[in-house]
Amino acid sequence: MNPIWRAFQWLGGGVFVAALALCGYSYVVVWARAAPFDNGAIAIDVVLFTAFAAHHSVFAREPVKRWLVKRIPEGLLRSVYVWMASLLLILMCVGWQPVGGDVYHVQGWRALGHAIVQLAGVLMIASAVRAIDALELAGIRSHVADDSLQISGPYRWVRHPLYLGWLVATFGAAHMTGDRLFFSAISVFYLIIAVPFEERALVRSFGQHYVQYQQLVRWRIVPYVY
Repeated sequence: MNPIWRAFQWLGGGVFVAALALCGYSYVVVWARAAPFDNGAIAIDVVLFTAFAAHHSVFAREPVKRWLVKRIPEGLLRSVYVWMASLLLILMCVGWQPVGGDVYHVQGWRALGHAIVQLAGVLMIASAVRAIDALELAGIRSHVADDSLQISGPYRWVRHPLYLGWLVATFGAAHMTGDRLFFSAISVFYLIIAVPFEERALVRSFGQHYVQYQQLVRWRIVPYVY
């Protein structure tokens, strides 16, 4: 591959890591701060989150991919997606307006329990990433068309363990502020809408193999719930 393209992919991977780090910092530090409740901030935050989340759904559509392939090398599709998603995530975190308010704040052994729940969510995310390909996830390695469907590890429990780990980690906070709760809740709302569309794209990509996987692993994100 052209060295410039490779540099573009690796730089995009670095921006991807930076965006995740900024999101983690926002959740752990910024959104933990006490502030008066401000319902006016919700509309702005909804717009910011929607811009970030909608990009994933739009980019997954075949007409959009075909349009992009005519303008950029197919091997850069994943990297371009990662660049856009990372920049939108950074924009969301930087532009986020404090919702404020305190929902609950547990301490002592209960706080330890919450920490264990959050750690379980992070470990599930790590396990899911390890089961697929971290370099492909970061846009550094291009997807190979004949890659087999990944159904090992946490993918044997639910079809989207990355999302499950995300929800467990974000909802598991011992100190649940209005910002943390709103971010977690809007994530759930988006996933309920977006995952069926994502799975249709997976059926188009993997065909009967994914249909059989859906029959083998019944639950999309949360066992016995969804």
